[in-house]
Amino acid sequence: MTDTLIETVRIIDGRAPLWPLHRWRIMNSALMLGVPLPDVEVPHGGADRVVRIEIGDGQVAITERDVDDLESISLASSPAPHRGYPHKIGARAWLEAAHTTGRATGADDALMFDIEGRMIEATRWAVGWWDGERLCFPPLALGGLKSVARARLVEMVRGGLEEVVLTRDEMAKRSLLVCNAAHGVLSVGMLDGTPAVENPRTIALAKRFWVRPGA
Repeated sequence: MTDTLIETVRIIDGRAPLWPLHRWRIMNSALMLGVPLPDVEVPHGGADRVVRIEIGDGQVAITERDVDDLESISLASSPAPHRGYPHKIGARAWLEAAHTTGRATGADDALMFDIEGRMIEATRWAVGWWDGERLCFPPLALGGLKSVARARLVEMVRGGLEEVVLTRDEMAKRSLLVCNAAHGVLSVGMLDGTPAVENPRTIALAKRFWVRPGA
C-alpha cells in the first residue's frame, strides 16, 4: 500500500487561485514517495468551498465542505513531540490526536514542537511570526509540511520569508500568524490561554492572499 496524498484546495469565485502551488506539491510528493499519479483536475465553478483531494493507488477521491468563518485562532502547546510531516499524506493519526488534545483545552488547534523544543507547526496550520518587518517561519529542514499557504506568502513578501528557529519560551514576545490553503492568513489571538500580540501586517497579508495574478 502506497501513501495517500492529500490536498485541501480553496475555491473562491469559481476558481482555485492556489492550484498551481498545489499541483507542484502533488507532483513533488508523488515523485519522492513513489505514489502513482493519475490525472488530477480540481473542480471549478460553484459556491465558495473547500475541496479535499485524496490520491492513492492510482485513484482520485474528491469531497467538498463549506468554509468555516474564522477571524483569528487560539493555539495550545502540545505535549506530544512533532514526528516530522514533510508531505501531506493520510498517515496522520498522531497529528489528529494532538489536534483533539488541543481542542480539549478550548483552543482551536495544537502547536507542536520537536524533541528539542523547537516550534514546527500546528496540526492544521503553518505558523509564522513577525520580527520587526521580517516575516519568519521555522526551517522546513526541521520536518514541517511544505505548506502551500507558506509558498504563497513567499510570492507575496518582498525578499521572501526568513527561516528562523523559535522555541516556546521565545514565542510570547512574537506576533504570531497562521496560514493554510483553506482559510488563508489569520492572526493568533491566544497562545496557551494568554492573549497574543497581534500585528496589522497580518491583516494586510490576509487581504491580498487570494489575489494571485494569472490564477
